[in-house]
Amino acid sequence: MKSASTTMSVLQKIFDISLPFLATLAAFGVGAVMLLLLGANPIEAYGSMATGAFGSTNALADTVVKATPLLLVALGICIAFRGGVLNIGGEGQLIVGAVMATLFGLTFPDSPAWIVIALSLFTGFAAGAVWGAIPGLLKAYFNVNEILSTIMMNAIAVQGMNYLLRGPMIDPDQFDAASKIPQTARLSNAFDLPRLVPTRLHLGALLAIIAAILVFIFLWRTYIGYRIRAVGLNLDASRYAGIPVKRYIVLAMLLSGAFCGLAGAIQVFGLHHRMFTDGSASGFTGSAGFNGIPVAFLCDVSPPVN
Repeated sequence: MKSASTTMSVLQKIFDISLPFLATLAAFGVGAVMLLLLGANPIEAYGSMATGAFGSTNALADTVVKATPLLLVALGICIAFRGGVLNIGGEGQLIVGAVMATLFGLTFPDSPAWIVIALSLFTGFAAGAVWGAIPGLLKAYFNVNEILSTIMMNAIAVQGMNYLLRGPMIDPDQFDAASKIPQTARLSNAFDLPRLVPTRLHLGALLAIIAAILVFIFLWRTYIGYRIRAVGLNLDASRYAGIPVKRYIVLAMLLSGAFCGLAGAIQVFGLHHRMFTDGSASGFTGSAGFNGIPVAFLCDVSPPVN
């Protein structure tokens, strides 16, 4: 009986590990069917996609660069989900973090580069934390559905960005010109995140990997992480055990927003070197705030190092 139980446990672990790969294969299968219906060759299409993503050093570097904000947003989603809340506000938190980090960099253009970079990234982290904590407070103390509140805060962040980039933060050169393109001035070249190889791959990718390791340690090896997970598993049991449930709901959303804000700051200092908008969130974020959600669930809402 014990042997059978052990075998079932092993099989369950194997299934859990293989589930993301099975889901990916299923997605490719559905995509192949759609391509066939459209009269395209799935093998050629997937071959071109693989070549475009991994076919050269530059292609591989660009893939990692595009994956960096997805990883950071997914880490935030993991923390929120483990705390029993679902953060749909990654787009807004990413934008707020990017705007505030850019503002900090523009305010101190002649300061030592490493200090400005570090403080700007922290500013983006803190701004995203504040933006995430607001729906957390509404959820914890007023039982406001966090899905609705985070979606509405996305819209607020987008409109705030549009106002700032068309007014107070607009590039002076654009303001003087007739075009008035909604973007900030370029940050000082000294503030660019170091490139790891002679491609677009920058230090932000390494920071994202380090963040994933730290989030894993935080959630599964610390007292606070244990409490966040306990609240997510059972509110009543956590409350009975003396855990201040409301505080940890807010903390989960705060940390979730913080990593989304950090993603925005890294996008500015590592890739774009300025803030810009086309009037929508995706014009800057590339929808990373939304796309990070399925990334988190593909990893079973756990840091990928787990």
